[in-house]
Amino acid sequence: MNIPSYKPYVSEKEKTYVIDALERGQISGDGFYTERVVAFIEKSFKASKALMMTSGTHALELAVILADLGPDDEVIMPSFTFSSTANAVLLRGAKPVFIEVKADTLNIDPVDLERKITAKTKAIIPVHYAGVACDMDRLMTIAANHHLQVIEDAAQGVNAKYRGQYLGTIGDFGCYSFHGTKNYTCGEGGALLIHEKNTQIIEKAEISRQKGTNRSQFLRGDVHNYNWLDQGSSYSPSDLLMAVLLAQLEVMQEITEQRKAIYTLYRNAFEPYEKQGILKVMEIPPECESNYHIFWVMFDRQVIRDFVLAELKSRGVAASFHFLPLHSSPMGRKMGYQPSDLPVTEKSAQGLLRLPLYAGMTEGEYHYVIKTTEAVIGGL
Repeated sequence: MNIPSYKPYVSEKEKTYVIDALERGQISGDGFYTERVVAFIEKSFKASKALMMTSGTHALELAVILADLGPDDEVIMPSFTFSSTANAVLLRGAKPVFIEVKADTLNIDPVDLERKITAKTKAIIPVHYAGVACDMDRLMTIAANHHLQVIEDAAQGVNAKYRGQYLGTIGDFGCYSFHGTKNYTCGEGGALLIHEKNTQIIEKAEISRQKGTNRSQFLRGDVHNYNWLDQGSSYSPSDLLMAVLLAQLEVMQEITEQRKAIYTLYRNAFEPYEKQGILKVMEIPPECESNYHIFWVMFDRQVIRDFVLAELKSRGVAASFHFLPLHSSPMGRKMGYQPSDLPVTEKSAQGLLRLPLYAGMTEGEYHYVIKTTEAVIGGL
């Protein structure tokens, strides 16, 4: 049996909505389905303002623009994240400052955050890893005390909550991804959430998103034609993608429940091995409501993780590791970092193993993953 690491969930509506979008005739950005997706996100997640983007990466880039970050500014973020988080900052000439994660959740460590704040620090980008929220109470308190903006990288956190509030709606800005690897997907896509009803920020976002023009106002009928007003780029996704995404979002809870069921099976299966000291199972703190994006276990040494990974792959289970820390990457080294600078992050990345998890997994598939993994780790 061959089990992929992920597989997109397809409902009955995607094809119907795409055909309808084609028949409506507007397949470029900000059409009928984009409007419906925006309305869905703003209502379901209680978001003040949502703008659909071509990717989560572009959502981060626009958030950094709106935060007015530039040369000499420092932005604190975990090293355990995807390159998009840092690139969004670098593209504006600002400096990413990498900090530690907590070993239990692999989310940003508030203690190390406070240590790394300087007079040049202007923003924090917490990354909600695996669909589990960062400690947003502490982070927002630290941000308020130091007058810092908060850009939530909630690429993995769509439909997850912290103390009842949806991720992406807590900081000044929130960034979602609807990439093919995410829980709810349209292949490529994202969203930028703006926390406050700040008309100037929203207007700037709309202009930057539409190639520096006021096309959004034109489409709403607010102006008779549209003009080039400022710098910008092309961030609006095709309405065909939004048709697919709407179908996904309409069965969002069904997808989440299926993923939760598999997560629970995995956790119950591997907790006994945690008690034996063979591995550590990921935790979801009680104040967090996950979307069950990832299930991971942690081994104490990389050589053990690599052995288990290779054995699983040889038996048809596409397990995987995850982020290679940015601070110890070739680019991070160019910036002056060494692997030893963030030992918790380095050790976590070396020991982490993700098991396949997707909505629509059959009973035969997840039982095969569990039994095969048990067979491998039972022989350690």
